Amino acid sequence: MSEDRVRLVATVSGQVQGVGFRWWTRCRALELGLVGEAANLPDGRVRVRAEGSRAGCEQLLRLLRGGDTPGVVRDVQAGIEAAEGGFTGFVER
Repeated sequence: MSEDRVRLVATVSGQVQGVGFRWWTRCRALELGLVGEAANLPDGRVRVRAEGSRAGCEQLLRLLRGGDTPGVVRDVQAGIEAAEGGFTGFVER
């Protein structure tokens, strides 16, 4: 896998389930050329895992923190890691 590919792993808390947040995240990720998933967690948070260029992942993180998301984002805990592969497209779970 190319060295410039990375994985963003973000856990988003707030009012982010049942408000179109995962769909919105998917749209933004696809616009940025990223693959991955946005998944509801049992505790009401959403986990976002996205792979692609570092610039694309960093832009997605800025968007997640930017205040224009559906619902109410209270906190985003995130990190950038080495890409692992395994994603095709971007899905909502």
